[in-house]
Amino acid sequence: MNAKVRIARLSILSNTLLIIMKLAAGILSGSVSIISEAIHSSMDLVAAIIAFFSVRVSDNPPDSRHPYGHGKVENISGVIEAILIFIAAIWIIVEAVKKLLGEQIELDSIAVGSVVMLISAIVNTIVSKKLYKVARETNSVALEADALHLKTDVYTSLGVAVGLGLILITKINWLDPVVAILVALFIIKESYHLLSKAFTPLLDTAWGEDEIQELEGTLRKLDVNYHDLRTRAAGNYKFIDLHIQIPEDVSVGSAHQYCDKIENELTQTYQNLTVTIHVEPT
Repeated sequence: MNAKVRIARLSILSNTLLIIMKLAAGILSGSVSIISEAIHSSMDLVAAIIAFFSVRVSDNPPDSRHPYGHGKVENISGVIEAILIFIAAIWIIVEAVKKLLGEQIELDSIAVGSVVMLISAIVNTIVSKKLYKVARETNSVALEADALHLKTDVYTSLGVAVGLGLILITKINWLDPVVAILVALFIIKESYHLLSKAFTPLLDTAWGEDEIQELEGTLRKLDVNYHDLRTRAAGNYKFIDLHIQIPEDVSVGSAHQYCDKIENELTQTYQNLTVTIHVEPT
């Protein structure tokens, strides 16, 4: 089992535990902000399950049906996760508005809810850092999306804990649904950024400007006379194709060795890279 699968499984286990804790605290206290956090964690759990399966599929080697590999499965996973987060946020707002016009929360149970929120923030901080670390090491979009979910959960859990604390001090019950709405708005903002990041590679968008500048610098160091440079990404896989010019009297064998040199240099710089070179005479 590789590192991506292991960390994705850890995310599933941690989210399952937190959902149980938050639901218990929310039902006990009647706090819509705690229940909204349980819903948020439920979406995190779904996202973690999607990420788990997507990283397993994305690492499968190319086959006859998918000659360019399965990397875009991770991007599809990220898009689905972003949509799920957005739906959950809208549901939280609807329930919070109902709560503003309905029943009040049990003040005696707020302290328990605050403790649960703090525990959630601590657990998700630890797991999200591990997810980010593996995501950076493997360039995994799915794991980065999962890490973003948990990072968002940290902020929202802390926000709910503060809101519950204010209710204890002020005895103002309507602070609870207001905090839930603020949490939902923050979740919507994060879902938009995640959707943009995950969806863009599905359109075969070029690498980022900084990455392209770094790539061009590497080609200049190799003294490559190139043009028509194109880049794209699919999950944790990267692709480059370019045209290079060499003297027309160079043999096919020498041209092939020169191309191998370029490919070796680039693949040492970028993980999971595929390079396609078209040779033209100077």
